[in-house]
Order: sequence, then C-alpha cells, then structure tokens
Amino acid sequence: MSLLPVFLKLDGRNGLVVGAGNVALEKIRSLLNTGLHLRVVAPVATPEIRALAADGRLEWKQRAFELADLAGNFVVIAATNSAEVNATVYQGAFERGILANSVDDPPHCDFYFGAVVSRGALQIAISTAGESPAVAQRLRREIDEQLPEDLGPWLEKVGELRRRILATHPPGEPRRLLLHQLAYHPLVPSALRPSPQLAHAPCANENADSSITVYLVGAGPGDPDLLTVKALRLIHSADVILHDDLVPQAILDHASPTAEIVNVGKRCGVKSITQDEINALMIEHARAHRTVVRLKSGDPLIFSRAAEEIAALTEAGLHFEIVSGVTAALAAAAAIGCSLTSRNSASRVTFSTGHHAQSHDHATLPQREVTTRVVYMPGRDLRLLAQQWLDEGLPPELPCAVVSYAAQPGQQLFSTTLAALGDAPPAPAPSLLIAGWALLESRVVSSINDESLSVTA
Repeated sequence: MSLLPVFLKLDGRNGLVVGAGNVALEKIRSLLNTGLHLRVVAPVATPEIRALAADGRLEWKQRAFELADLAGNFVVIAATNSAEVNATVYQGAFERGILANSVDDPPHCDFYFGAVVSRGALQIAISTAGESPAVAQRLRREIDEQLPEDLGPWLEKVGELRRRILATHPPGEPRRLLLHQLAYHPLVPSALRPSPQLAHAPCANENADSSITVYLVGAGPGDPDLLTVKALRLIHSADVILHDDLVPQAILDHASPTAEIVNVGKRCGVKSITQDEINALMIEHARAHRTVVRLKSGDPLIFSRAAEEIAALTEAGLHFEIVSGVTAALAAAAAIGCSLTSRNSASRVTFSTGHHAQSHDHATLPQREVTTRVVYMPGRDLRLLAQQWLDEGLPPELPCAVVSYAAQPGQQLFSTTLAALGDAPPAPAPSLLIAGWALLESRVVSSINDESLSVTA
C-alpha cells in the first residue's frame, strides 16, 4: 500500500490528544507548532504538559477518555499506555470520519508522524510507514547535518522575489524560466554564497545578454557519482541538453522529464552534426530563453572544441558559464590506482590526442623518461604511435596501460610495455592510453614486462 505524502494546514482547527505521558508529550510538541487548538484528556499528566496547560498553550481535561471528547475535532491522537483505550479512541474517530493516529500501532493509524527536518518554511518529512521510526530518525539527522542553517531566511527571500516576479512579469516562457532560476540563486551568506541580486554571475563576455545563459558542463568520465554538485544541479534544471555521444544514459537520466535532450556527438569519427550546427542550436535555444546545458564528456576544456563554442557564443552576445568536470585522464588514473606524478619517476604530465600524439618533434629523450604521457582517443591500432615513441628514444620496457570506460561499470584495463603496445588488442571506446614509469606504482599495474600482459575488467 502506497501512502500519499501531504502537509496539513491545522492552524485554527481543533485537535485532541488522549494521554499525557512522555509519548504524548512528543506529539503535543509537534502539534503546538502548527497553531492547532489542542485539548488533552488524561487522568494524570507530566510536569511539562501541566506547565503547557498552565500557560494556556493547551487545555487539559483531568479525567478518563469519553467518546464524547471526539466531537468537533479535525485530528485525534491516541497516546496512552493502554492498547484497549487506544483502540477505542481510534475506532470512535474512524466512525466519525476524524483523522486518527494511535502511537506505535500502525494498523490503527490513518496517518503517520514523519521525522521532520525544518528550516523556516521548508519542511522535509520522512516516513517508513511505521516499519522503522528509527531509520526515519537516522535519515532526518543525516539530512539535517547537510542543510545550511540559514536556508529558512534564504527561502523567505526567494518567496519575496517570486511574488514580485508574478506581479510584474506577464505569463509565458521567460517568466517560467525566471521563476525556475530562483530555486538555484544564492541570496544569503553561507554555503549558498552571498549575492542578493537576481542577475547571473559575470561571464567572460561583458556585453552578453545576462538573461540568456548557456552552460558548458563537464559530465566527467561517465559515473554519475563523479558529477560535480553544480553539474548535477544544472542537468536537473536544464530546458535543453545538447550532449556528446559518450555521455551515458545514467547521467542523462538525471535530466528533467520535460527537458529536450539532443545527441550532438560523434562516434568513431562519424559526425551526425557539424560544429557550426551545434553552435547554431545553442544560440537558437538560448535566444528562446531556454536554459541550455552543453554537456561534454570529461572536462569541457579538454579536447572538446570548447574554444569554438565559446567564440560562437561570444560573437552572438550570449552569456555563458563553464562548469568543470573530472577529465578522463584523472578518472582512468584513479581507476587503476596510479598517481600521474611521482617524486621518484614522473615530474611532468602531458595530455594529447591520438590525432596529434604522433606528430610531435621531440628531441631524443633519456632512457628514464620523467613524463607521464596521457593520450586521449588513441585509436584502435597503436602500432604507429608505439613506433613513434620508440623512435624518439623511449625505452621498450616503458609501462603502458589502456583504460576503457574509466570509472564506469564496464571498465577494462590492458597493461603492457611500449615494446608490445603495437600488439595490444583493439580497445572499446571510450579509451585512454597512459604511459610512464609512474604506472609501476599503480595498485593494478605493478610489474609489467614483455611476458606479463593483463586484461582486467
């Protein structure tokens, strides 16, 4: 049976609590915060409940429960230490169409009290349908620790701005977008950052229209857990997502059900759309006042043609923002437990692509190369690249690792040496090549030689 989560308006209504012990006190404290006119019926009461009655916060009838006590109430709580009395209270309320809760007795409950996290007008209620209140309390504590203390005042300011926008902007897409953006706008000092203004943060183009925004967002290597918090927030709120082909469905699943999602990538060198067409799509949707997320695999500034898109947006006079992501080199290194730098073996890191890695005019390098080389999209046949590096003077025993689907469920690792790299089996895309002595310090690639080739899923 599924429950319907609802928030009841109890202010000014009448309510009854039968029982006045410690269990009843917990429910009374929750109910008094709602503005409910509360009456308590019980022969005896705790000092706290007697004090609340003396202060006029509630009415205490010092006697046993009678069915007539149910009349005129909107909600009733049975909280005595007698199962028989609690059952009588619930049955009487049920017959009269009154919402009732018998504490710690799920079959005799029309509703449950959730574990609540409060920040002003914000309330997050957690229910386990009576299965384990302790689990609900644990989750409440964990959520409470993560929410900023000043979220309540922040929400009040959002409400003020929302009412102002509703009063001054006509209905339509621009107003809807503006109201949606309020939910993410920082307004008070804290982890939410100080900025009482409605406009977006500045961008590189000072002449840009600040009401129109395109976000160039890094999707990371493909694991949704490696998305930045900001990237996840923008994916949630985007009206349009233009994504690379390598962005997996697990990340796209975080988009709003109403978002328009368009694959603008290429696979194995086959383009389904030109860069000019991608630029035109970004500009068209942004000028229609839609929030556009250009979602790129890895980091948007590493081998993703971001420079061309930035130039197009700047020329069009549109506001843009760049949101970094975990680039594939770092994810692949982390996946195999390898530091790309080491005081003992690697003081430099180079990033290149398979299209350009073979064309560098390197001087002859020493036998103990101190650079960790990372090659994005190295291609399926590594013979030419391997020969190029050997011709440069790199040693045949230099450790190499090809990582496919880094940090994703289908991750694969092939470890070898430079001498045998040309014989490596074709790696499924997306793949990345790491070469350098630092690999010997990896937890996965620990002792590579010509006779020691390995494939690890």
